Amino acid sequence: MSDIIVTDKQLSSSAYSAVINLPIEKVDIAEWLFSLPEAEYQRCCPPDHISAGSTTTDDGKRMSINVEMIGKTLMVQHYVAEVATPTLCKMVSTSDAFTPNGRTRVQVIWTLSVKKIDENSCEYTNSVVAHPTQEFLDFIKTHGMPFEEAAGARQRDGGDHNSRETPLFAASIERRALARSQSKAA
Repeated sequence: MSDIIVTDKQLSSSAYSAVINLPIEKVDIAEWLFSLPEAEYQRCCPPDHISAGSTTTDDGKRMSINVEMIGKTLMVQHYVAEVATPTLCKMVSTSDAFTPNGRTRVQVIWTLSVKKIDENSCEYTNSVVAHPTQEFLDFIKTHGMPFEEAAGARQRDGGDHNSRETPLFAASIERRALARSQSKAA
């Protein structure tokens, strides 16, 4: 499928941060993301998070598949890793959006990063930016919805979702890092 991404228009952008009470050297975002159990994903933003799993593209790039509700829209995210390191994951998806008016597609860029605060803590940032596809622009036009109204709804709903999942993701990353440290020490 060939989607035309309209990069000069933005549906939404939000970034939230939370503290991880571990040295940055103990954190591995990529390891956490690509080994995240479905039940843990669900705990990171109930009741919005429905399912998650890891796979690869045909050419071997790592992927995270996430199914979640953003407001009244069921999103199936097909995140492909552009960067996957212990301190930074940049994931890009052309996502299926099942809205009350029907199905369309949007691009979502999910950036997970961590930066050092001090020797014992670091700051996790969860950033989400959404761009329309041409299909999305045609979809909202067919339904008589101005772009500004669609973007406003996505900003409201996406920002709310991100604000709730960020501290829970940070806590999950911290738990995973602690468990990995304890298993190495045993």
